[in-house]
Amino acid sequence: MEREEKIKVVLLEPGKLAKVVEIDYTLENMQHLVGDGLIEPCYYFREQVCLVCNDEGKINGMSLNRAIYNDNKQLIDIVAGPAFICGIDGPNFCSLSEEQIKRYKKQFRYPEVFFKKENGIVAMPYNPDRGKER
Repeated sequence: MEREEKIKVVLLEPGKLAKVVEIDYTLENMQHLVGDGLIEPCYYFREQVCLVCNDEGKINGMSLNRAIYNDNKQLIDIVAGPAFICGIDGPNFCSLSEEQIKRYKKQFRYPEVFFKKENGIVAMPYNPDRGKER
């Protein structure tokens, strides 16, 4: 199968609502999307999908973005800096299906703020647009 020139992904930016974007499928563009660093594909999902983030986002102190949970609703990771979710086709990234776009856009719709409690870290989603119309 031939690699796509553009792919449709769900973009996750700290402090912003998730959105669907079409990106140029070049290494330089993907690096720019995640904060001009090395990209790291993370395979948190049971299907042929990955989350692509900045490999050094946490080390470089990028803003915390979204929490990742396992099937038991336990927090397993926190994404730092901008990231995107895309499909996987063999060794290549590809567009998400329309069903995947709807699901991941809903799942990661809201940015999160993180709090440390005695039993660990808690992520709380918030709507960055709430109150703007007032």
